[in-house]
Amino acid sequence: MAKMKAVQAAVLVMEKEGVTQAFGVPGAAINPMYSALRQRGSISHILARHVEGASHMAEGYTRAVAGNIGVCIGTSGPAGTDMITGLYSAWADSIPILCITGQAPRARLYKEDFQAVDIESISKPVTKWSVTVREPGQVPQVFQQAFHLMRSGRPGPVLVDLPFDVQMAEIEFDIDSYEPLTPYKPAATRAQIEKAIGMLQAAERPLIVAGGGVINADASDLLVRFAEATGVPVIPTLMGWGAIPDDHPLMAGMCGLQTSHRYGNATMLASDFVLGIGNRWANRHTGSVDVYTKGRTFVHVDIEPTQIGRVFTPDFGIVSDAKAALTLFVEVAEEMKAAGKLTDRRAWAKSCIERKKTMLRKTNFDDVPMKPQRVYQCMNNNFSNDTCYVSTIGLSQIAAAQFLHVYNPRHWINCGQAGPLGWTIPAALGVRAADPTRKIVALSGDYDFQFMIEELAVGAQFKLPYIHIVVNNSYLGLIRQAQRGFEMDYCVQLAFDNINAGPDAGIESSYGVDHLKVVEGLGCKAIRVNKQEEIAPAIQRAEALMAEFSVPVVIEVMLERVTNIAMGTEIDNITEFEPLAEHPADAPTAVAAEMLD
Repeated sequence: MAKMKAVQAAVLVMEKEGVTQAFGVPGAAINPMYSALRQRGSISHILARHVEGASHMAEGYTRAVAGNIGVCIGTSGPAGTDMITGLYSAWADSIPILCITGQAPRARLYKEDFQAVDIESISKPVTKWSVTVREPGQVPQVFQQAFHLMRSGRPGPVLVDLPFDVQMAEIEFDIDSYEPLTPYKPAATRAQIEKAIGMLQAAERPLIVAGGGVINADASDLLVRFAEATGVPVIPTLMGWGAIPDDHPLMAGMCGLQTSHRYGNATMLASDFVLGIGNRWANRHTGSVDVYTKGRTFVHVDIEPTQIGRVFTPDFGIVSDAKAALTLFVEVAEEMKAAGKLTDRRAWAKSCIERKKTMLRKTNFDDVPMKPQRVYQCMNNNFSNDTCYVSTIGLSQIAAAQFLHVYNPRHWINCGQAGPLGWTIPAALGVRAADPTRKIVALSGDYDFQFMIEELAVGAQFKLPYIHIVVNNSYLGLIRQAQRGFEMDYCVQLAFDNINAGPDAGIESSYGVDHLKVVEGLGCKAIRVNKQEEIAPAIQRAEALMAEFSVPVVIEVMLERVTNIAMGTEIDNITEFEPLAEHPADAPTAVAAEMLD
């Protein structure tokens, strides 16, 4: 066997496990790892401007392509604690990322060493496994176990903390005989699937709810096959958006309190049976359990045993990987269809399409400053069906879910449960690193954009181009809207008169931060838009600038200050702040417009 430093063995293991890209920030305690990465040269590295940014880049990298595992690297103290937000976001959405931190030497642990912290204890609540490696000989096997755990059962993040002297110690290791461990994935039995389909058959108005687990399992094609075989409409969750194309006749819309469609909520309320696959029944989707479950029978399929019954107890639960379950669902359904044993669902599916045609929100506003609804209409008109959208939280994300369209899995990249502000830029960079050719459009409100705006410099330095739409109303819009219940508008205004605005400046002079100057100062390109007529030329210009300079291009759209987006306390109690669509011309880019007779 070959003799090498433990940290060199770690790099070889990562290489064998399929890692080709890492994100991070070097530092004293992790420099041995960086030395090994440099010497080996097999894993590319992108230098973040903030270690939290590196963790979100790793998330974007994982979320973009099936099988990817993003890696972020830093020291255990400031860097490790900076990574916690990324670990939480990955943990909440079942996203495998590997965080590697460099720790003080073992003899200095718990002795007030500079920038040393018990990162293992800090990160445990938001990881599948968090470990400080105390013996050099364990390093290869710890990394092997890390990849095994990240891929097994419900996917999720792992943190490996390496004391400096552990990294530097010499060990015996034979990479040629190393093999990754086979991940464990629970699988449904045929008897369970037959029982679930029997319950579906007994229903009059069944629905399938497809969660992020379908996308994580790379099972979207099987989901569509099953829906088509049975004729049962599909409601994707926010994390499952794209598992079935938006324009598919069986895509019945999204359900929820915020990121939902009027027709999706109405269809859920009209149903009498729900088959949930790879979803968590998160409260932004369900609202109160009483309203969501009333009059309906539920089957829940999830990879994590303790997820079943966590929010409410289904009538039947199946512990299974979504792909394994859907493989059997398709097999049984297609056998039954061939034998003429499946119930005809055409009338029910047609009623769902009718709701999809008629229960629309208006987008065709002509106001200046612009209403956000019109911005999304313009985006639908100017971005193709293969566009990949990246977003985090806020009114911009909620409106995006209500008005944009997604046609492919992994083309809606979103931190669904955690929703950390600042996530969008680094995540988009991670998506670009994962796929150099994808059409990427990031979407932020002005506050999310400002949170980690420094990461744009990473896009400039490493030539990671994408388009970033910033809808700017100079407000913490979602928080302001939530404050309505307290009858206040407090600490949520971002506007101020910018003393550096020129005499020819428009409304941006009173909106505070001059994003164009900041973006250009970070080495990227920026375009400001005030009217809907300017959006299409701005997008064309952005595409030309990306092609010429290979840097992110920001399109800032100036919005009206107060923007209220439809939301509510229950799926049957959504407040509509703007007029609804009365005619097809009111919502010309709705997918149902193509279905109108």
